Amino acid sequence: MLASFLKDPEFANVDSSENESVPCKGTILRTKSGKFASSTSEPCVSCTTFNILAPIYKRLDQQNQSVRESDFRAFWLSRNERIVDWLLYESSSIICLQEFWVGNEELVQMYEQRLGAAGYDTFNLARTNNRGDGLLIAVHKEYFRILNYKELLFNDFGDRVAQLLHVQSVIPFSQNKDDDTEQEILIVNTHLLFPHDSSLSVVRLHQVYKILQYLETYQRENKLSQAPVILCGDWNGSKRGHVYKFLRSQGFVSSYDIAHKYTDSDHKWVSHRNHRGNICGVDFIWLRNPNKSIKPLKISWAEAAFGIIKYQLQKASLDEKDAFDFLRGDNNDNYITYSAFCDALKQLNLTGLHGLSFQETKELWVQADVDVNGVLDYEEFKRIWNSTCSVHMDEDNNSEDSNDGATKEAIGLAVKNAILFPREVERGIWPENYHLSDHARLTALFSPVRLRSSRQNL
Repeated sequence: MLASFLKDPEFANVDSSENESVPCKGTILRTKSGKFASSTSEPCVSCTTFNILAPIYKRLDQQNQSVRESDFRAFWLSRNERIVDWLLYESSSIICLQEFWVGNEELVQMYEQRLGAAGYDTFNLARTNNRGDGLLIAVHKEYFRILNYKELLFNDFGDRVAQLLHVQSVIPFSQNKDDDTEQEILIVNTHLLFPHDSSLSVVRLHQVYKILQYLETYQRENKLSQAPVILCGDWNGSKRGHVYKFLRSQGFVSSYDIAHKYTDSDHKWVSHRNHRGNICGVDFIWLRNPNKSIKPLKISWAEAAFGIIKYQLQKASLDEKDAFDFLRGDNNDNYITYSAFCDALKQLNLTGLHGLSFQETKELWVQADVDVNGVLDYEEFKRIWNSTCSVHMDEDNNSEDSNDGATKEAIGLAVKNAILFPREVERGIWPENYHLSDHARLTALFSPVRLRSSRQNL
């Protein structure tokens, strides 16, 4: 199977190292081909996320933007067949695709038939309002059985959607022969709105908030507080953004950054060259283990919203004192009224059809008005100004030890490795000879780990 498409000059030029053979034994590592080899002594699962660039969006002529790949069957079919070739070559346990061309029946059947023949269960979901593209999630039957599948329709400005898959491991995660526990995992696949301008920050935050609200409800109703959660997709935002900080505040970690021991402030890799020609890191496989004591979701949401407010104020070149004066409006007293607060958010383009709702604005005000006297003094304003999504710092703590006798034992996932391909993007370089997509594919390898869970039941 591999020989035929490796002879394709365009494909071979993606990176000559992909033609290397792949060892099947040994410790967990990345081979020169970009494929994982793992020790047979421990059960491992792998996950790949890949925005495959829908043909309806792929521009073929920079001088004539209306010429798209979707008009040329030979082009889009050949490229997508090569994408499937690589997906089958990597054979990840979980595959999450974005910009899947659900509007083309021939392409959908090709993916479903080839992935199905290779042992995958597949689910696809179209974006609302007939946008043409959507999502596909595939899970290999040798690793997981499907317990439930849910679709989330945001019904928002970007017509975005998300998939939630509730799976159970086929092979027990524990190496203890007397422990045949079949671990349950929640997997989410999504593609957030592109930030065409900063006014869409609230829309993007809403999309993540809806996913986390749905997850929280689903875990509570199904008693899954001890289940690891994997969030995959094209998040259309980097590590500097509000979405990243919001997810980190809810106990999620970036698998790639954990594998490479990067901090939140490290920006060494990229995964996308957008239509403006900018390169950025926007594709993530997020992991949250059940060993987290997570702050209430509403608190994290408010902190993220206050962060957007501060960003917009700073964008207007306002420092702390000037921002306070701006929020006071025409009020001569040294405090901010609710009406002035609402007027200021409107001027910042943060409320209205695609911004904060009346109820959300009211909830932010309630959190800011600590002494509940109906106004915000300067000290209360400083709490808003300095409000940031606090990050959990124990994300890589896989220890089984605990001094808290009340904690519950749970099975989580440890990040063993993660890779981006083409390999140049790991160094922050976008290769000009890469044509498979305008995104790199990201694959992470996990192994089970026994944890002492201090997280409250949902």
